[in-house]
Amino acid sequence: MALNWLPREDGLKDHDLWGAEFFGAEAPSIVYEIRPVLNPQGQPVEGLCAAWIVLNNPAQYNSYTTKMVKGITAGLQKASMDRNIVAVVITGVGDKAFCSGGNTKEYAEYYSKRPAEYGMYMDLFNGMIDGILNCKKPVICRVNGMRVAGGQEVGMACDISLSSDLAVYGQAGPRHGSAPVGGATDFLPWALSIEDAMWSCISCEMWSAYKMKAKGLLSKVVPVLKQDGKWLRNPLVITDEYVRDGEIVYGEMKTGDDAAAAKQLLKSAQTDFELLDRSVNDIVWTFANLFPNCLQVSVEGVRQKKKFFWDMSKTANRHWLALNMNAEAFAGFNAFNTRKLTGQDVIDFMKFRDLEAQGQKMDDELFEAVLGKPK
Repeated sequence: MALNWLPREDGLKDHDLWGAEFFGAEAPSIVYEIRPVLNPQGQPVEGLCAAWIVLNNPAQYNSYTTKMVKGITAGLQKASMDRNIVAVVITGVGDKAFCSGGNTKEYAEYYSKRPAEYGMYMDLFNGMIDGILNCKKPVICRVNGMRVAGGQEVGMACDISLSSDLAVYGQAGPRHGSAPVGGATDFLPWALSIEDAMWSCISCEMWSAYKMKAKGLLSKVVPVLKQDGKWLRNPLVITDEYVRDGEIVYGEMKTGDDAAAAKQLLKSAQTDFELLDRSVNDIVWTFANLFPNCLQVSVEGVRQKKKFFWDMSKTANRHWLALNMNAEAFAGFNAFNTRKLTGQDVIDFMKFRDLEAQGQKMDDELFEAVLGKPK
């Protein structure tokens, strides 16, 4: 049950910085909804609500464009200043992706070789992360699908993460021309061991929700597949501990014939977010039954640890990311953006490293040598 946002007419001062121009009919890629707080019987509580900020770009796995970044930031500020809001929920449309990070098409076609423009974009991105960390309401990440790259960073800035067990998690920067310095290098070491944080940042491996829950990154993981009225755990994931190459592992993804059979089951089963939404409502109900000021001080006391390292690094990282648009980012983002033409989504790394070792300039000749050719 969702209510459209309406301006207040009760005589209280309006502290909003922006109106509805960044979401809704004027900007449909971000949906801002007010949903009532539900009691344990599922009944709405009069006057108490949660603000849902929904990324609505499923065709591009809910990757955020410049306009969407503005919408998320505007929604956070609006929710923060709304007296009736108990908590904020950030999620995405569909069952494939929460968010896959920045919009690579926009990066490749507009921001590549425009470092000053990308620097201004990063000012907006940093403002979005600041918006989460400074929001005067607890922020819940409802992970409805993959949470990758900048999407992982948005999610980790949130206070609580509740996940579909179909979701996968990871970074993509070093493989596609960037670095996970939009928050991952600041936040991951707080949730994972330092070496797990390191490997997650640099390897670009995708880890299952179960694996991330076991390692401490997520609060809760629930099944979202139903068949014949029964809930099914993600068939692509091995949900038992086992020994692989002498190491005890958990939550690993299946491969080979096992993975192929699991994908067939995924196609035949129904996706249902009932348990995920119930978990979100339960958390919001818990928040509603706490003193609001005591709650917020407690939330911000924990956030300060994340904010310390985020604030220390974000400005320098902003400048590096901008300058990198003239270099590796140009090659990486354009390789990904042209993958349908070339059949490959990354550059020829061996060729790139060989040319770099020979002292080749970072110019169009180098880029042409390492980017894929049309099939």
